[in-house]
Amino acid sequence: MLTRWIVLLLCFSCCTARAQHALGIYLQRYDYPYPVYYHPSVVQHKDVKIAYMDVRPRKPNGKTVLLLHGKNFNAAYWEQTIRALNEAGFRVIAPDALGFGKSSKPIIQYSFSLLASLTKELLDEAGVGRVYVVGHSMGGMLATRFALTYPGRVEKLVLEDAIGLEDWRAKGVPYRKVDAWFADEQNATYESIRRYHQTSYYPQWEPKYGQWVDVQYGMKLSKHRKRLDWVNALTYDMIYNQPVCHEFKNLSMPTLVVVGKEDHTRLARGASKAVAEKLGHYEQLGKQTADAIKNAELITYDHTGHIPHLEIPVRFHRDLINFLK
Repeated sequence: MLTRWIVLLLCFSCCTARAQHALGIYLQRYDYPYPVYYHPSVVQHKDVKIAYMDVRPRKPNGKTVLLLHGKNFNAAYWEQTIRALNEAGFRVIAPDALGFGKSSKPIIQYSFSLLASLTKELLDEAGVGRVYVVGHSMGGMLATRFALTYPGRVEKLVLEDAIGLEDWRAKGVPYRKVDAWFADEQNATYESIRRYHQTSYYPQWEPKYGQWVDVQYGMKLSKHRKRLDWVNALTYDMIYNQPVCHEFKNLSMPTLVVVGKEDHTRLARGASKAVAEKLGHYEQLGKQTADAIKNAELITYDHTGHIPHLEIPVRFHRDLINFLK
């Protein structure tokens, strides 16, 4: 019994020490799995840089995949996906959207149209024309906006447990001022972030998922936390106010909709319990989305939550590459 308590205490101490490791709001002290490059631009009179990984395969097939990350993540969580795509011959570009990861974090008006235009700039600079676009979670909303704005650049589209498959505002979630989102961010702790990941993203928690809690909280351990929290609040406002689901009917490229049956991610802060319970039913939302898109197919995973590429990487990558090919 004593040995067991010692082990538990050591585990707790290690977790606490790791959680308190400051990474910087630009993840200056966090290494990505591949070299990081920067695309410079100007947004609302501010000089900004978009960080991205550009990973080329040993045996290229001449195709490029663009990977767009989710709200509480950065491009680094695509490591296994990049490796799988490279092995299949694909070049992979995985950016951190403006306001996220290693990219600049200006206090500006954020929009998916802005993020899509910066993504196009990055691809132009990298000499990439048409791409396969894969968007996860919030990245699915950005991928949809990119595909709607630049349809000639998108060969195929993949929406992996994308948020925005429903319009939360139309379903009764009340508007919150940016100040309220900011207050939430200021009050966030390691424990609250971990609890959100555990209850929202995964049907079965595994210790390996904790690294993404560490990264998210590690960014907050900075003297510049206030800037980070304002940007997080502004991008929550963007997500709430800029739904894409009403425009799915305008997508024409081949599209793969992927959902985990146990995914219940939703933007419901401030909503009543009755409203919240009606949201985030991805098995149903996935079917509705695939039906709305002219040329779409649907894959639904049992016993899987919000992040198939982390939860069931072998199966997800097999299905992804089969679709792209």
